[in-house]
Amino acid sequence: MTNPQTAVNTIKGLSMDAVEAAGCGHPGMPMGMADAAYVLWSQHMKYNPSQPNWPDRDRFVLSNGHGSMLLYSMLYLTGYPDIGLDDIKDFRQWGARTAGHPEFGEAAGIETTTGPLGQGISNAVGMALAEQLLAGRYNTAEAKLVDHYTYVFAGDGCLMEGVAAEACSLAGHLKLGKLIVLWDDNSITIDGTTEISFTENVAARFESYGWQTLRCDGHNHDELNQAFNEAKSDSLRPTLICARTHIGHGSPNKQDTSAAHGAKLGEDEIRLTKEGMGWPTEPAFHVPDEAKEAFSGAVQSGKEAYHAWLRARETANATTLRSFDAQLSGELPEDLWEKLPTFETGGKVATRKASGAVLNALCGDLPGLIGGSADLAGSNNTDLKGFEEVQAGAFGPNNRNIRFGVREHGMAAICNGMALHGGMRPYAGTFLVFSDYMRPSIRLAALMNQPVTYVFTHDSVFLGEDGPTHQPVEHAMALRLIPNSWVVRPADANETKLAWQIALNRNDGPTSLLLSRQGLPTLAECDGDGALNGGYILRKEAGDTPSLILIATGSEVHIALEAAEKLGPDVRVVSMPCFELFDSQSQIYKDEVLPPGATKRLAIEAGRTFGWEKYVGDAGIIHGIDRFGTSAPAERIAQEWGFTTDALATKAQSYLND
Repeated sequence: MTNPQTAVNTIKGLSMDAVEAAGCGHPGMPMGMADAAYVLWSQHMKYNPSQPNWPDRDRFVLSNGHGSMLLYSMLYLTGYPDIGLDDIKDFRQWGARTAGHPEFGEAAGIETTTGPLGQGISNAVGMALAEQLLAGRYNTAEAKLVDHYTYVFAGDGCLMEGVAAEACSLAGHLKLGKLIVLWDDNSITIDGTTEISFTENVAARFESYGWQTLRCDGHNHDELNQAFNEAKSDSLRPTLICARTHIGHGSPNKQDTSAAHGAKLGEDEIRLTKEGMGWPTEPAFHVPDEAKEAFSGAVQSGKEAYHAWLRARETANATTLRSFDAQLSGELPEDLWEKLPTFETGGKVATRKASGAVLNALCGDLPGLIGGSADLAGSNNTDLKGFEEVQAGAFGPNNRNIRFGVREHGMAAICNGMALHGGMRPYAGTFLVFSDYMRPSIRLAALMNQPVTYVFTHDSVFLGEDGPTHQPVEHAMALRLIPNSWVVRPADANETKLAWQIALNRNDGPTSLLLSRQGLPTLAECDGDGALNGGYILRKEAGDTPSLILIATGSEVHIALEAAEKLGPDVRVVSMPCFELFDSQSQIYKDEVLPPGATKRLAIEAGRTFGWEKYVGDAGIIHGIDRFGTSAPAERIAQEWGFTTDALATKAQSYLND
């Protein structure tokens, strides 16, 4: 029988040596959590390194991602294919899979990108929710296709961040009993002990959320085992295990100090630590065979569980299995876009209402399409009609409307977790101005290439009387600044249905839909193929070359069309619903829409002007709003700030006359 301490010491040794070789990193957390990692990965967690993306594996989330060497050590010791000893030696180096914080997509076994504290534990809530939803839809007495846990290691910083409070509150409300969080309760932060800033009763807080809370010595294997077993025995409550640990465990001079948190221990301290552990001081990166053998039983159990799952698939109902596989694959039905609603020209429809109609037209063919809003479903039009709410114990196929409550950041992080889990195509709704609360999670969705859709309504100052606190002016451009984040601001109902087509066709990143509160004319000129290119000619000039190009998005497009009629036949109007998609087109196409020789250009958007320069060029001008809004009826705001047909025509004519 292998000695557990050999595996624990190997984890500690690899973590110390990798940080030392890199010259930077966080050795203290992996050293303090090595015992817990050994117990979890050797005796409780269900995983199969030879099938790392097996849908029914347990998920492991290292929320305190600065301790990434703990995860890399576990992946290496358990035989995951992407992490070898050379990768650990290359910790934090250019091109290495072993980045300073775990990066989703870099190596199998990294379930989410962590580092921004609070994100991992919040993603895990989404993973646990996805597990319950899939189990509620597809498990039968004959075959359990979905039956796994989500395990989280989290530190003090994760529990301090507000996003974790939002997500964990909802997890308790929904009774996500297969979510198990082990809190690395080491009483140390970067600035010193937690006594200087974090003295709340964490267990009592989580109990108030509806969680089961347990306590154990994080270095006592028997107590850790008992805690994990007790956590799994409660199917109606998520569990927080408060594990008392020592940061930098075993370091004679840096244990229990902030000096062990975010810097290498140093050669002398590593030597003393290894001597105290009875571990060889040379060579570095010592890995005895016994260390890997400590996990061989768990790996074998995981393989057996995987084959049992394959057998369960064979006994499942064929129709159920086809639906299950289709939902996991994320493939869209071939005839999906034929289901899009028709919006007749001539009337006025708010694009938020058009969005709701599109959602409800498509959701029956997309069982993975699920979401809700931050307590604004009626305003965001995010409810799926004919479907029930997702509530505790209500995770069946008819439960599709998630009530996130007023928890914008938690909502966005949970949606990331649902997308990462697989089988879900989540969407999240709120007012555009509150995207500020969600931005860190939107950024991570973009970084991880996760196809989350954000339904942002009340997209401009024209929401009116609620005033500047609710009127977004900088938000469209702020979202466009996030790499790999697409922003679609449709001009009318028909562009809105194409906006959803853009979002749902996308599998490599998030998409934000910016939708109007006010009714907008449904335009006969809108061209489906053109909108799917991100930008297109809405009104073609009569001559060979336009005397002026008006470029607009959203609620300003119809004003641009009307102004062009006043200005004459040689004025072109371009609708630009999605900058990012337009920028991805061929240069030939972009030059057709915005001819290089047509230098007289006027961009129109009810928001910050910064960012439009690349489309108008040095000779062009921009009509926008570079100040905060004001409380007044939308019509008065439009008059005061020149967003009327006459005002735009006058401005354009003056520009042409200069």
